[in-house]
Amino acid sequence: MVIKRVAAGLGLLMATTLTGACGAATAAPAPASDKSATPVSDKKNAANYLYASIGDFDTTVKPLIDRPDVAGVQIVVPWKTLERKKNQYDFSQIDQVLNYLQPRHKKLFVQVQDRFFALPARLPNYLLTDPEYHGGAAPTKNDNGLGAGPPGAIAAQWIPQVRDRFQHLLKALAQRFDGRLAGVNLPETSTEVDTSKDHTGFTNDSYFNAELDNMAYGKKVFTRTPFVQYVNFWPGEWNNSHDYMGRTFAFAKSHGIGLGGPDILPNRPAQMQNSYPFFKRYRGQLAIVAMAVQEPDFQYSNPQTKKPYTRQEFTDFGTNTLGANCIFWATSAPWLHQPTAQ
Repeated sequence: MVIKRVAAGLGLLMATTLTGACGAATAAPAPASDKSATPVSDKKNAANYLYASIGDFDTTVKPLIDRPDVAGVQIVVPWKTLERKKNQYDFSQIDQVLNYLQPRHKKLFVQVQDRFFALPARLPNYLLTDPEYHGGAAPTKNDNGLGAGPPGAIAAQWIPQVRDRFQHLLKALAQRFDGRLAGVNLPETSTEVDTSKDHTGFTNDSYFNAELDNMAYGKKVFTRTPFVQYVNFWPGEWNNSHDYMGRTFAFAKSHGIGLGGPDILPNRPAQMQNSYPFFKRYRGQLAIVAMAVQEPDFQYSNPQTKKPYTRQEFTDFGTNTLGANCIFWATSAPWLHQPTAQ
């Protein structure tokens, strides 16, 4: 399986953030009374967003955000950053980003991170120390398809008490930001718990059920901001062998939940045997599709050309095959460091 990555103003955001979550930054504002999730866009190409961790916003995002071909940014925010202590939420960093983007007519996606591909896990301390949460996290093995990575950890969402705390966080976020963000997403479903070291009772089924429960809850509390689940692989499954993937897409469609993924890798065999066929099958039927081109993706080569994927290949496949409405680009993407078209 392919796992990877992330290192992990109170003024009302301009109405453009409510219109076409992945549409052009200058899209016409939606009526103030519209409380529905953003519909799928019919734009030929997906809108371009930057992608970065919240701690890198100043250094990597600010120099690029004013490009006219960038609609906004997706920031990845660790759970611990948002909940310093139990029931003590701190959304100041999101507020600061919103205040910076607002006068620039740029939009904001927030990825709420509950898994970490290197230690320490940036989870609230009480989750890890209070016996009520049975350890709070499970150890993971990491393989990005380019070689084994360091051990990581994932919040044990399959423990009801842990999932309850995560849903409290989602509710608090919605109370503060619903209608002010272009979207909120949960990270990729791919994970590999190190069962030889796990003491949380992880099973493939319990993990799957917990993720769907969080999807449903996120959609419930975010009524005006699109809610998205990244889905790429499910542990214990290959080629929909347990119908995890099939059930995920059917569930998302029936509940108005958006889907996406951490990688656009055109025609890669592993992806083509897991999430990609479902994105193609459900193209135009999901509330929103948000895909990413992250740092490791630039290291892969197109199996047909034997050369690194080009920007156009990423964009064409993401839009035309996967049905993406928006693409989140790592700030290291080569095209971002070239002059914009006049």
